[in-house]
Amino acid sequence: MPRHDETPRRAPLNVFASLVERLADLLQPLFATTATAAAIVLFTLLVRAAIHPLSRAAARGQKARTRLAPQLAELRKKHAKNPERMQKAIMELHAEEKVSPLAGCLPSLLQAPAFFLMYHLFSSGRMAGHSLFAAPLGDHYADALADGGVFGPAGLVYLVLFAIVAAVATYNYMRAKRQQALAPAVEPGQPGAALAAGMARYLPLLSFATLISVAVVPLAAALYIVTSTTWTAVERAFLYRDMPQAALVTPA
Repeated sequence: MPRHDETPRRAPLNVFASLVERLADLLQPLFATTATAAAIVLFTLLVRAAIHPLSRAAARGQKARTRLAPQLAELRKKHAKNPERMQKAIMELHAEEKVSPLAGCLPSLLQAPAFFLMYHLFSSGRMAGHSLFAAPLGDHYADALADGGVFGPAGLVYLVLFAIVAAVATYNYMRAKRQQALAPAVEPGQPGAALAAGMARYLPLLSFATLISVAVVPLAAALYIVTSTTWTAVERAFLYRDMPQAALVTPA
């Protein structure tokens, strides 16, 4: 006997499934058997377009933080022996300049629900039978390897996705390294200097972790990741085009 609380929990999934199906029906004349895959890409683009204003706000905040960097360094130096006073002074400066340290996290946080809905929708098998060419949208890369190998019909679909992710990751990596070279170094005596140095060394490499994500999630979710990651790279290149000392590139 089903539990009483299953219906409310399934409601978002039902709405999401209906949305994907409607988009697929609209795209059917153009994409035929790959209409559902095209609907996922379109849905991802709609999500990213909806939160683009937040991305613009995050970019403005990052530019403001870069502009305030000398003042922040002065505050850290002035209150080096009083961490509580230093944090209060930094918060006051952010409030005065209307800069939110968390603004850059909002676009990624708002994408999470859409990704998890995509993941659960196809993991549950509710939309079985849909595919991207020879690769079923509910399957994983391991299934493609088992059915034809790396260069099999389904394996080739994944190779294209891997190539796109690798190209975007390489672009993000090179851009982050250039920005690090231009950004002012953190003095060893400053609070968090060791953490900042570690992040500066390894954070650019996180873009390549997307390759692992694409390999382990259902293909439908992988399409969402690839589309969103590509959007992020293009969006950041546009929003930070006039900011040579922009923050490190963050994952999609």
